[in-house]
Amino acid sequence: MEKKTILVTGASGFIGSFICSKGLEQGLEVWAGMRSTSSSQYLKEEGMKFAQLDLGDYEKLRSQLHDYKEQMGRGWDYVVHAAGATKSIDREGFFRTNTEGTKNLIRALMAEDMVPKRFVFVSSLSIFGAIRETPVRKATSDNPWVYAPIGKGDVPQPNTAYGESKWQAEQFLQTLTDFPYVILRPTGVYGPRERDYFIMAKSIKQHVDFAVGYRPQEITFVYVDDVVQAVYKTLDAPEVVGKAYFLSDGEVYGSRQFSDLLQRELGNPWVLHIKAPLWFLRLVCAVNGFVCNRLGKLTTLNLDKYHILAQRNWQCDIEPARQDFGYQPQVLLEEGVRRSVAWYKEAGWL
Repeated sequence: MEKKTILVTGASGFIGSFICSKGLEQGLEVWAGMRSTSSSQYLKEEGMKFAQLDLGDYEKLRSQLHDYKEQMGRGWDYVVHAAGATKSIDREGFFRTNTEGTKNLIRALMAEDMVPKRFVFVSSLSIFGAIRETPVRKATSDNPWVYAPIGKGDVPQPNTAYGESKWQAEQFLQTLTDFPYVILRPTGVYGPRERDYFIMAKSIKQHVDFAVGYRPQEITFVYVDDVVQAVYKTLDAPEVVGKAYFLSDGEVYGSRQFSDLLQRELGNPWVLHIKAPLWFLRLVCAVNGFVCNRLGKLTTLNLDKYHILAQRNWQCDIEPARQDFGYQPQVLLEEGVRRSVAWYKEAGWL
């Protein structure tokens, strides 16, 4: 029997590389879609095939897809679009990659008669911005969480360039007919190879934990393996076409729980816990973002980051994912942090 084929864009990235590895485990013919300048450091498994794709140039991309179709004799059975920019020197960079890159890929697939059986778009919970931030109940011992989860009936109100660019890509998908897409909106994704949450681990190892804001913050996480699980469960699920789903581990955490778990896994070093007011964070992010923009340098500390850190409610409803394609989170935060720190140590990051 001929193997089913899957193309994963952004294959050199954190999430994309895990999606590729899982595909090989499941016996698929995996094509790692990436730029010629991208690293294949985490794509060394036997049987991995590579597709050089330039998502920023429609005509070039269409020619590349045409060549792969000629080589394979057909298109891919599945396409997982995990490519995206989480950092950019300027605001326009997010839209070039996350919005226009997505449009270019879809239009080129359609033009070359390479529409897959399922197109999975990896979006983000960030498209919703800071909504549902008014407490709906008082905290109790039985239910300490005071905000309501973001649900499928809520309207996105992105407050970052990253969120806006992902939302515009989603809106484009939603205009299509006869295109079998499904959208996944994970909350904060962490795990081995991930670098943003690693910064917190590194800071705690250096004895500093920095937090902002004095109102309660209710945070959600999802371990990378559970995002990968969701991707593969949606490939053949009949009920998911044209729909969007939130992904988390199903739990809600306080602002200190992640850092406390990191501290424990790092051997409980003494840590100075600093909590700054939001106005101070905004000032630091504005100044640093302005300076780095003028110098042409990437930075994670800018006004986009301010809005992310200032957001108080990151709860989301994963029940539709459970019902429609059997999503069941396997890794809760305590175990996920343990695995992540173990990998950081083994890889020499810590």
